[in-house]
Amino acid sequence: QVQLVESGGGLVQPGGSLTLSCGASGFDFSHVEMMWYRQRPGKEREFVAQIGENSDYFHYDDGVKGRFTISRDNARRMTYLIMQNLEPVDTGVYYCKNEEGAWGQGTQVTVSS
Repeated sequence: QVQLVESGGGLVQPGGSLTLSCGASGFDFSHVEMMWYRQRPGKEREFVAQIGENSDYFHYDDGVKGRFTISRDNARRMTYLIMQNLEPVDTGVYYCKNEEGAWGQGTQVTVSS
């Protein structure tokens, strides 16, 4: 079955960095665009970043541009979200998603001193 599993979340201080990973199975990973979304407390789930099939396309929400980087490794069937200069407003559950509509269960990111 289609499966997306996020990992790497945790507690980090403001200004710190964290890298999230998403392992994928059950679909043709190398021909499917990947995305990251997040849901912050009291807010709707929102788009964060997107990457093309061969790392040939990138798109970011304006609020994370310059701080977050999305990447993928098709051989490993993995996608990553590298987060830098984290702020308390980045706190939330981060979800991996593919262009076919499959979602992971999410991983918690908490930015707090």
